[in-house]
Amino acid sequence: MTFKADGHSIQANLDFSVPIDAGAPFVHEESSLLHQAFEVLTLEAESILAMRDRLGVEFELAVEWLIECTGKVVVTGMGKSGHIATKIAATLASTGTPAFFVHPAELRHGDFGMLEERDIIIALSSSGETQEIKVVLDPIKRLGLKLIAFTGNTDSSLAKAADVVLDVGVDREACPLNLAPTSSTTAALAMGDALALVLMSQKGFEKEDFARSHPGGNLGKQLLSVADVMRSGIQVPTVGLGADHSVILDEIDKKKLGFTAVVDDEGQLHGVITDGDLRRSTIKFGQEIFAKTASELMTKNPKTIASNCLAVAALKAMEQYSIADLLILDEQGRPIGLIDLKDLLKAGII
Repeated sequence: MTFKADGHSIQANLDFSVPIDAGAPFVHEESSLLHQAFEVLTLEAESILAMRDRLGVEFELAVEWLIECTGKVVVTGMGKSGHIATKIAATLASTGTPAFFVHPAELRHGDFGMLEERDIIIALSSSGETQEIKVVLDPIKRLGLKLIAFTGNTDSSLAKAADVVLDVGVDREACPLNLAPTSSTTAALAMGDALALVLMSQKGFEKEDFARSHPGGNLGKQLLSVADVMRSGIQVPTVGLGADHSVILDEIDKKKLGFTAVVDDEGQLHGVITDGDLRRSTIKFGQEIFAKTASELMTKNPKTIASNCLAVAALKAMEQYSIADLLILDEQGRPIGLIDLKDLLKAGII
């Protein structure tokens, strides 16, 4: 394999089929840079896969408790485990399980006042003997809080104090010295993802719920629904089936969208009339167009979209049919809104 760095070609002969010995130290050779990276990724991947065989009733109990929790889910950890705990809390919160991170030292200095008996604590410590975690175990139990432990040491102080223990142990760290938290933090993060996403599924968390918790950024824009950006009420151009040419032209001109919906006396949609329809009808009928009604000039079966569809779906429909507007109907087939390309542009969908 050849790659370039700063304009120089480097040749690397790699055999990724060679099995990785989890207990063996790294080989430090300049020619094996990519192989070292391969070893890191392999060790971390294996640390995740190894946890699959350890999943059992403890995981199921953790899910059951978190589903039934009527209080807060507080995630805590120290150092690298603290960073992973922060990510787990954020993932839980964004997928339908309200949660937040609290530093274990802050718990000892006043933050226990935020907690009550109906809350659940998730504590992370690879060794299970992290001092800052150990000193909050007794106060947690005195408050009667349920404690879920993420640890690689099932005989540790944390494991013995916990009500549920999720084993996130690894054979070795991906660090060449087997010291820096790498495989262990990856395993804990993956277990947190598994817990959050199983909870998400069990709670019936849908795209609309996800959109509510992600209102900003590109992700939030992609999850906007048609109802979030559509125009409604008097903004929707509408004429009756018997409307004449002047009424049709006036409605199109006033609403400035280049078309109008055509409805019956009950407000149900029968068709649309666009600027293009009027031009083509003028060529076809000449002066007789002024005697024609909307029912005679309209295009039947216009494209519509449901209000609960994603706005990006509206954009795809417009691109597919080469149109600039879609009507939104209620259950009785009456226009309740419309979505225009300009609305999608304003919302940042385009």
